[in-house]
Parts: sequence; C-alpha cells; structure tokens
Amino acid sequence: MGGSGSRQLTVTTPSDREIVTTRVFDAPRDLVFEAHTSCEHMSHWWGPRRYEISSCEMDFRPGGAWRIVHRGADGEIPAFRGEFREIVRPERIVWTFEWEGVPGHVSVQTATFEEHDGKTTLTATAVFDTKEDRDGMLQSGMEEGAAETYERLDEYLEILEKRMAS
Repeated sequence: MGGSGSRQLTVTTPSDREIVTTRVFDAPRDLVFEAHTSCEHMSHWWGPRRYEISSCEMDFRPGGAWRIVHRGADGEIPAFRGEFREIVRPERIVWTFEWEGVPGHVSVQTATFEEHDGKTTLTATAVFDTKEDRDGMLQSGMEEGAAETYERLDEYLEILEKRMAS
C-alpha cells in the first residue's frame, strides 16, 4: 500500500465560507463509514499522532452529541464537540464541529463516502458562518492535521479489515 498519489489529501476552498477535503482510502465504503461511528473506532485514528484521546463521548444518531478531548505532552487541550444532524448509512454524515478553544465558531461538516472498485473516496465539506472563520481554520494547521489524521485512519482500516475477515 501507499505511494500511489491517490491517497493524498486534497484541500480546496470552492467559496469564501467552505473548505473541502478529499481523500481515497483502499477499503470498502461500509468499513470507512463504520470507522466514524463510535469512540471505540475513532480513538484509534482521530487527530494528529502527537495527541492521544483522553476522553470521547459519542451518541451516533441524528440529534446526538459528540465530544472528543485530546491530551498532548503538555496535558489536555481544548476539546472538539458538536451534534450529529443527519446520518445516511453508509453514504453521508452531517454534523456540527466546534473547537472549544474558540467557542461559538461552529461549522457544519458533511462527509460523503463513495465507493469505486473497492476503494472509498471520502469528501468532507465544512461550511463556516464567515470567511474569517474559514480562514482561521485554514491558518490553524488544519490541513496538516487532517492529512495525518487520514494517514492514521488508513492504518486503522487495515486493522479493521483484518479483524472483519477473521
């Protein structure tokens, strides 16, 4: 695996209030979707490697809340939280996303999962209230963090696939 170029994260800004990330995973759509549905799964891959998840709460249903707290070398950092708005298994998840370090700046994120020839394209569209919020997210290191997070998801999907096969 790896080295094919298709596994690169692409980040675009189609409007003043949007960030779209796209990445291909060498795994079936059902599996990529499943990796997003519980703390048990997300604790293995969510966030950059320099952080571990110190707490995770997830009520994976429309109207259900989620919250993830990272811990780095210096201790806990502000958490991420939101609410699931729409879940269409295994095609789409819509949720709100807020970093508690900058409260009140909530984006709406839509993840779509499309399978072609056993590979899944995950497209995540984040819509922000303002151009300033979008630009703040871009300047936060979000692109590097997302790339590393998706590398970790790739690794976890290999483990999940083996677990499902046995």
